[in-house]
Amino acid sequence: VFTVATYSRTTTPDVQVEIEYDGITGYGEASMPPYLQKELGTMESVMAFLKKVQDVIGQFPDPFQLEDILAYVDKLSPGDAAAKAAVDIALHDLVGKLLQAPWYKIWGLDKDKAPSTTFTIGIDTPKVVREKTKECADQFNILKVKLGRENDKEMIETIRSVTSLPIAVDANQGWTDKHYAIDMIHWLHEKGIVMIEQPMPKTQLDDIAWVTQQSPLPIFADESLQRLSDVAGLKGAFHGINIKLMKCTGMREGWKMVTLARALGMKVMVGCMTETSCACSAAAQFSPAVDFADLDGNLLIANDRFKGMEVIKGKITLPDLPGIGVVKL
Repeated sequence: VFTVATYSRTTTPDVQVEIEYDGITGYGEASMPPYLQKELGTMESVMAFLKKVQDVIGQFPDPFQLEDILAYVDKLSPGDAAAKAAVDIALHDLVGKLLQAPWYKIWGLDKDKAPSTTFTIGIDTPKVVREKTKECADQFNILKVKLGRENDKEMIETIRSVTSLPIAVDANQGWTDKHYAIDMIHWLHEKGIVMIEQPMPKTQLDDIAWVTQQSPLPIFADESLQRLSDVAGLKGAFHGINIKLMKCTGMREGWKMVTLARALGMKVMVGCMTETSCACSAAAQFSPAVDFADLDGNLLIANDRFKGMEVIKGKITLPDLPGIGVVKL
């Protein structure tokens, strides 16, 4: 019999889920950053959705019917992506533990091919940016910077005064003119930037496609993408996609997005919200199959209840533990 238990924490609202079967427990998590609650849900909506799941999950004889269970869970409501991800992650953890294998092995991946993760430098005064960059330049191999404001060039110049590490840029839909966007991208290319996420608003898909065709750097979709059904429509407009478990309902759909993007000849990145090592370790299971990873969400919180994937010398390092590879602290 399945049982589902939930726990929550504040600041970034976060609900942790446990699913038990045969004396084994799988762990999952829903993270709902306040700025994304319209898309991902609130604490109340997540708890209400999980109550629905609790009421119906017992009709399945065992957790191995992942496809059927998660397709059924998905049909319970049109939204609730983060709550669905919590159930998905817990089920994957449970099934991996029952099979006594981590998911990267079940998917046939080589964990040594996991990439380095970016580490985000927040927008701040030049003095603080220099200090933060110095602090993390020895521990990481690639940095990430959020741009899309008036001081974009100053931000990059400030970081470049301290380090020559590769930089990934997330423009957060901030450049609204395509000519300005392509000028910025050429300038960033000269400064050693290696990729750009979401340069323009998601509503301006034709402009983004124009920028992508002219760009010397790979352009990745973030806000333009939520689920598997969005991927095919982005071919040509972007070089690649950024997959986040909280947006795409979890590992089942995330892995399908990886394989579809590859079949379409697109690049792949895996990202995260502010999450514990539970959800970050789940996303890290398919990191050996991606080009870029932004899995630093668990490094930015003070109250991680799990130990799982680690970042060693900047590189994502997966433990050999079964399921999603986490231990509850």
